[in-house]
Amino acid sequence: MIYHVSAAAARGGDGSERRPFQTISEAALIARAGDEVLVAPGVYREYVNPANGGTDSEHRITYRSAVPLGAVITGAEPVKDWRHWEGEVWVARVPNGIFGSYNPYTTVIRGDWYSSPNPVHTGEVYLNGKSMYEVFSLEEVTHPQIYRGSWEPEATLYQWYTEQDDGVTVIYANFQGADPNRENVEINVRRNCFYPDRTGVNYITLSGFVVKQAATTWAPPTAYQEGMIGPHWSKGWIIEDCEVSDSKCSGISLGKYLQPNNENKWSTKFVKDGTQTERDAICQAQREGWTKEKIGSHIVRRCNIHHCGQTGIVGHLGGVFSVIEDNHIHHINNKQDLAGAEIGGIKMHAAIDVIIRRNHFHHCTRGLWLDWQAQGTRVTQNLFHDNVPPRGTQITNTLALAEDIFIEVSHGPTLIDNNLLLSNCACRISTQGVALVHNLIAGSFTWVGAGTDNSGKRFPTPRYTPYHVPHRTEIAGFMTILHGDARFYNNIFVQQPVREDLVAYTRSKGCEEEYNFVCGTKPYDGYPSAEKYFAQFTHAADGECRDIYYDHLPVYTGGNVYFNGAQPCDGEQDGAVDTEHTVTLALREENGAWRLETDLYDSLPALETSVVSTELLGEAFEPEQRFEQPDGSEIIFDRDYFGQKRGVQPLPGPFADRAEQAQAL
Repeated sequence: MIYHVSAAAARGGDGSERRPFQTISEAALIARAGDEVLVAPGVYREYVNPANGGTDSEHRITYRSAVPLGAVITGAEPVKDWRHWEGEVWVARVPNGIFGSYNPYTTVIRGDWYSSPNPVHTGEVYLNGKSMYEVFSLEEVTHPQIYRGSWEPEATLYQWYTEQDDGVTVIYANFQGADPNRENVEINVRRNCFYPDRTGVNYITLSGFVVKQAATTWAPPTAYQEGMIGPHWSKGWIIEDCEVSDSKCSGISLGKYLQPNNENKWSTKFVKDGTQTERDAICQAQREGWTKEKIGSHIVRRCNIHHCGQTGIVGHLGGVFSVIEDNHIHHINNKQDLAGAEIGGIKMHAAIDVIIRRNHFHHCTRGLWLDWQAQGTRVTQNLFHDNVPPRGTQITNTLALAEDIFIEVSHGPTLIDNNLLLSNCACRISTQGVALVHNLIAGSFTWVGAGTDNSGKRFPTPRYTPYHVPHRTEIAGFMTILHGDARFYNNIFVQQPVREDLVAYTRSKGCEEEYNFVCGTKPYDGYPSAEKYFAQFTHAADGECRDIYYDHLPVYTGGNVYFNGAQPCDGEQDGAVDTEHTVTLALREENGAWRLETDLYDSLPALETSVVSTELLGEAFEPEQRFEQPDGSEIIFDRDYFGQKRGVQPLPGPFADRAEQAQAL
């Protein structure tokens, strides 16, 4: 059955083509497995709460914009009755009845791993679609000052302040000379846009919509994780061809359901450390039905995800076995009004067997953050660049220094192959069980061998994290991070000029050693070879010193090439260091197409490289799981960034052919 919806329809429609529903919500109440909801172009100012889901991948409920990006679901409402206050400041009075039980202008963002010093609200004010900056006194909004922590400092003069007055939300806003009664001014009203209020609403497709401007809350792993869009602890959703923007916190959530006994427990009860509350949350979820058969296996594809405050996509546990592909993820957390440890273009915990491929990440406070249980995760054929604060930005914490990929306290196997990693810091590797294969890497590896404890001063505070039965959610064990167990094959490393402002910042924070800026595998100096490491284990060390069980794990290398002063580790095997040529790298954008301009292929040395495969990479140490496909089959890395076939002696880097680098990325 096809139900029709049109914002221009008269009320009282029956969903037929002749008499369409006026709202998407009317169709969402009655649509059943196999039905399609076809939505005409228009603006739909509503919260869509799907009452039903599909039964399987062949019998799903599909919500489709009849014209791609023609139907807009927004969590905002226009405000027209502005009164001039003084100077550039105007004031509006909004009766609280419009908000129902959730007022974004009294709801303050808080939660585990959130650290912003100011009482930021989930509400927002938009001038012609662009969000303004909240300040916290009438004096500030009347005499605005530029905030240098923003990636767009001049925009920070557009400010707003809110207060309550006897059942009315009062908003003062400095529009910098614009007349808000003539311009398009909107405010966040609804918490979500397309999101079921209960779990287990499976097999829904959302296709071709613009979804924007919702008053979402902070989404840490130890709390109910919401977004503007999300399956809310379900299975088999497809979110495709959508434009997702301007969520106060997260755009799309694939994450965790509400556990009332463990809802931001660390930051409300304070007694247990956040790491322990997260372990508790994982074990509770497993007891309560977190399995491959019930949860995850979502697809997010071909979406344009941008200008969200916390993450473009967030997930903990609920995103397992998913595919995230062909998305454009950019300008996330650039306002820098939210701070904490749950920020990035994508931030996922427990990305078990998740495939992240052919995405474009740029201008994010961290491109991709894989935290805990990145087991069977594959990051392939992605373009990363400019995921670092612009020059002149006031960096407010070490988490804001950013990098393309952060892999944290996981046991792997985590596979990073055929990517372009072009930001100043390519990867933060506070983890083990990783393999980097056929990448072009222009940034450094940071925090190698560090960042895996809880910063105790008197007592050891290691973080024991779970690993799982291969390709399942069931927990196989817990272990701290030993570091190493890392593989680097057929990568190209190109040292770029080091930004002195970044170096000065890390020096001021006393973490210059952790924030290495030397491109290459150099941070792995001193790590053992496999032969040396495993030769120690000739018998059970009963009654003997057991330090060998807690030493760094081996590092494996081969076929890597180093340019412009990029440096290999002291155990490097079968690589090449070019000291004769200075090669250039530049990324150019023209009419939406990005191209890499480089002469490195003119100087690429001839190496006797091997075709890399699952057989060569072996097993991640702790879970004893191979670097393999989600179905357990072997990977042979004979296809490149563009999907082109490699030869029997492949070129290092992401391109099979020297001429391919000139193609649009």
